[in-house]
Amino acid sequence: MQRETSVYGYRWVVLAAFMLVNLTIQLLWISYAPVTSAATGYYGVSALAVGLLAMTFMLVYLPLSLPAAHLIDTRGLRVAAGFGALLSGVGGVARGLVGPRYGLALGATLAVAVAQPFLLNAWTTVSNHWFPRSQRATAVSLITLANLVGTGAGMALTPVLVASMSVGSVQLLYGACALVAGVLFVLLARDRPPTPPETDSVDERALMVEGLRHAVHVPPFLVFLGLVFVAMGVFNGVSTWIEEIVRPRGFSSTDAGDLGALLLLGGVIGAVVLSALSDRTQRRVPFISLALVLAAPALVGIALAEDRLGLFASGFLLGFFMTSALPVGLEYSADITRPTPVGTSNALIQLVGQASVVFVYLMALTRTSTGSFLPSLSVLAGLLLIGGVVALRMPEVRPSPGSVGSDPVTRL
Repeated sequence: MQRETSVYGYRWVVLAAFMLVNLTIQLLWISYAPVTSAATGYYGVSALAVGLLAMTFMLVYLPLSLPAAHLIDTRGLRVAAGFGALLSGVGGVARGLVGPRYGLALGATLAVAVAQPFLLNAWTTVSNHWFPRSQRATAVSLITLANLVGTGAGMALTPVLVASMSVGSVQLLYGACALVAGVLFVLLARDRPPTPPETDSVDERALMVEGLRHAVHVPPFLVFLGLVFVAMGVFNGVSTWIEEIVRPRGFSSTDAGDLGALLLLGGVIGAVVLSALSDRTQRRVPFISLALVLAAPALVGIALAEDRLGLFASGFLLGFFMTSALPVGLEYSADITRPTPVGTSNALIQLVGQASVVFVYLMALTRTSTGSFLPSLSVLAGLLLIGGVVALRMPEVRPSPGSVGSDPVTRL
């Protein structure tokens, strides 16, 4: 018997509200990276202690990822992600209010970090509940875009704002933005449309424990987890240490902020372009492989460039290729791990990505005596290249019968 399906215009409202909370939490995550030197003076701590404010997000994510995924799968998008959205705003405001007291700022950062898995783990939940298969990679790419815009804004705006405001005042401003976004999300978000967008959206999916057991026995998914570990290690490492990476070559904190913004701008464009091409061709694997292979030389460029043109071009290309692989890969994983719940497969991917905090720490430990990150960046570039070649061995996933994405659009 054919089950009723409809694609609702309200999906764009839900997506926009979700994009906004993802944007603001990224702003809170990255806002110390381009002004590490200013933050060390403001709080009276070391550069590593300032880096810990970013690493905290990854460390906290590790034990909370699967519980957050379970809450998303059992309580729904509005409750679980709504909790994360509001907690992010409250923690962000608190971080601004505590002023130069580092211990309290770290405590407030922990609250924001607790909120993160409730947002990151819901990416494919939004796309699978509200969008037809032909639009899912595009929907996830738009969420990725929001994350990149938030990170890029934090990179580019923070050095400018810190020139006229204290570090604490900037944090208060960002926290207020996050709180407003959280309230809007709770008011506008819905768990699901009245009828699903496709027949595969109403298929029964395994419970979390069974879903985990199934997912970890799917070889292509395990390969993709390895690729995520490397790619997120690159992204988190470069983002966290961006000012420290370029400073030994004479670049300023403003240059570091501009580099970060261009990296994220490239990611925004790449995520939209490659995801749209992936949806159009209904192919995932070639785009994942191409993105990783071409990201490798761009990372080398960031490590070696001696002038702004070379540095900024390398940053843009790294963002365009490497970051664009994530939304395509998330949809690939959601398809290949069925019947694992999308929240669970997403959580495993994000969990592995956040575990890449080990790369962030090792990058700091392996700096040369002159402060160069060249050894670690070179190794990471090699791993990206190998990952791109390995990705070609993953099987492609084709649409299931009856899941054609041609249902009529209905408005709420």
